[in-house]
Amino acid sequence: MDNFKYVLASNSPRRKELLAGLGLDFEVRVIDGIDESYPSSLPASEVAQYIAEKKAAAYKPTLKADELIITADTVVIVGDDILGKPKDEADAVRMLRAISGRSHQVTTGVCLLTSGKQRSFSVTTDVTFKQLTDDEILHYIKTYHPFDKAGAYGIQEWIGYIGVTGLNGSYYNVMGLPVQRIYTELQNF
Repeated sequence: MDNFKYVLASNSPRRKELLAGLGLDFEVRVIDGIDESYPSSLPASEVAQYIAEKKAAAYKPTLKADELIITADTVVIVGDDILGKPKDEADAVRMLRAISGRSHQVTTGVCLLTSGKQRSFSVTTDVTFKQLTDDEILHYIKTYHPFDKAGAYGIQEWIGYIGVTGLNGSYYNVMGLPVQRIYTELQNF
């Protein structure tokens, strides 16, 4: 896996921590203002991978021959609705109420890109929350400010400790990067 210089296209502290956990040397490179829109006809399960590929396309002109860029996008899916990052406190309350007392899916799309090759995939994890009280929701939002997190929560924070009753799939995927799958894909790249 030493064939490339790895570049993580994300400012997310969680993604940096998770990728570092694989023991890879990498640099972080961020292009601001990448359009993350998607066609409304796209199935919810395909949105994260679509956006990860769109992000990779923005980086392609900057790639050097020996670089491999990793882009990712995570969405929370409740029924057919996609929960992105909350706009404000009221939006965060709405999202946490939507996942309260039920299961939802967290899908992370990943794109691995070099100047000559692209590999994209997505990983989905099912997460079940207990019925959250309004007091728990408001305490979490006011204490942890989850405005940079899809679905308005971080599983590794207090809300995950007290709220998650079930998990089927990758815990790290819910944090924002399916590192086991990335490791496997990089080995086969």
